[in-house]
Amino acid sequence: MSYSSQNRPVRKAVFPVAGLGTRFLPASKSVPKEMLTVVDMPVIQYAVNEAREAGIEHFVFVTGRNKGVIEDYFDVQPELRATLKARNKADMLEVLADSQPEAGRTSFTRQQEPLGLGHAVWCARDIVGDEPFALLLPDMVMKSDKCGCLNSLMNVYNETGGNLIAVEECDPEEVSNYGVIKKGAEVAGGFEIQGMVEKPKKEDAPSNLFINGRYILQPEIFGLLENQETGAGGEIQLTDAMLRLSETQPFHGCKFDGLSFDCGSREGFIAANVAFALDREDTGPVVRKIIQDMLGQ
Repeated sequence: MSYSSQNRPVRKAVFPVAGLGTRFLPASKSVPKEMLTVVDMPVIQYAVNEAREAGIEHFVFVTGRNKGVIEDYFDVQPELRATLKARNKADMLEVLADSQPEAGRTSFTRQQEPLGLGHAVWCARDIVGDEPFALLLPDMVMKSDKCGCLNSLMNVYNETGGNLIAVEECDPEEVSNYGVIKKGAEVAGGFEIQGMVEKPKKEDAPSNLFINGRYILQPEIFGLLENQETGAGGEIQLTDAMLRLSETQPFHGCKFDGLSFDCGSREGFIAANVAFALDREDTGPVVRKIIQDMLGQ
């Protein structure tokens, strides 16, 4: 495939939201983990906002059982809007408008079996079609005072084309918790990726740069995922398919300049709430005082 065909605009983004969220039981029994709020906004909205900021035009959600509330969330609620209008809640109407994608900009498809991230991505194949796409794992909530994580990837993609992966540094003692990349030469604000390893032992890790849940992928990944054998945990692993794709297409990396919070874990979810609450003018002073009082400072 030529460079030019791998440098087409990225218009669509895929959001895998079919997971059970067992670490958030009993709350996730009736409320999808993606709908749990960081301060006053659902986790999924942070990922959608990040994608919109990066110029994404179409949002593809791969859902599962009991996830219908996500589709309802991105729909218009005429009764709510009418009530807010009658009560002169212009500020709340503006909040709703800001979170509402334009008509025809969202698609929902179902992952009917929990067969892993690779399978979830494959389920979006007919909606994405034959074009590059962004992939955002909503559990990872990004915070940056500069450029959003996907936006940073887009900037590098516009120079390199091909496939892009966002990475961050972790403690070398913790590399076995992540997918880790092997860094190559610097290129166009990013760098070449020469290899990827899923959850390596510390002594086998090629770096301490871990994959943080933001990608730009070429559509050939779908054909590889369709024939991908199951890997760790009996699931279809996205990393395995990316390794196969890297044999014929370039992969580049971009280091995210900001903070990421794994809101799929209780600790990360709590940390995200604290960080975003402290950073806001309306909640920051009060939350800071509450924390200081609790810590006896």
